[in-house]
Amino acid sequence: MPVRSLLLFLALSLLTSHANALTIYKYVDKNGVVTYTDKATPGAQVFVFRDRMVEHLEKLVKLETRKHAAGETLLVRNDLYAPVEVELSLNDVSNASGAPDKPIRWVLPARSSIRLATLAPLDASKAMRYTPRLRYALGDPRLQPSLYRYPLPWRGGPFRLTQGANGKYSHFTPKGRYALDIAMPVGTPIVAARSGMVVKVENQQSGRGNNPSGNFVRILHDDGTMGVYLHLTRGSVSVREGQHVNVGDALALSGNTGNSTGPHLHFVVQRNVGLALESIPYDFAQPVDTLPNFAVVGSN
Repeated sequence: MPVRSLLLFLALSLLTSHANALTIYKYVDKNGVVTYTDKATPGAQVFVFRDRMVEHLEKLVKLETRKHAAGETLLVRNDLYAPVEVELSLNDVSNASGAPDKPIRWVLPARSSIRLATLAPLDASKAMRYTPRLRYALGDPRLQPSLYRYPLPWRGGPFRLTQGANGKYSHFTPKGRYALDIAMPVGTPIVAARSGMVVKVENQQSGRGNNPSGNFVRILHDDGTMGVYLHLTRGSVSVREGQHVNVGDALALSGNTGNSTGPHLHFVVQRNVGLALESIPYDFAQPVDTLPNFAVVGSN
């Protein structure tokens, strides 16, 4: 059987700096040996790895403009089941009063909207002009993480850790620096490692697809942190956005979707640090390569 003669993270450790996207090459020699390298090789399969946490929220966090006789009102609407920190700034303002001099920053609760500015023309015979810019990040940065040791979020095993925190292969961006990759067969039951609200899921991606995360489940915890379970099997996610889950509840089946070189679970804990979502350190309650205490196949 073919063996991996060169582990991917060893090849990438030769790089002197990291970017948000990496290109690597996979080829199989005449003896069936699989090699990963950062050097282009004729006939090699190309992998481009980007930040694994890509979530399109533009349809869920929106700036709305409501025109009325006196002018225009700018509102921000949050359709997510999680709070969102927003920042609205207006640039290139012309013929408008009421425009803020500095960006307006606010934490918008889940499933809510807020008026951030009302503009009126200085000269009613002329149009107002301005360029709005809305920035946002999931979560409430005012909350502080509480001490919590995460149960292993799967049933079965034992499995092995294939990439830890600050890994040179992909765990080097702010969103994934403290993530862990655990190799496991496709179809392994994945369960909630902490109770909370399901705020975002992806369930329809097959293969590499167009999202580096593949299929995933994001859960908001009471202390404002979020646990994210990535690379899940298409169609296997069994929870919905807005659903509350408890520790040990079934979430999905592990898979090999998105930017994944092999079947595994990518688990990361994140929080909003101020208009930026970043991973934070966490500990499992037991070694990864042991059988989960509560998540044994057939247990409740």
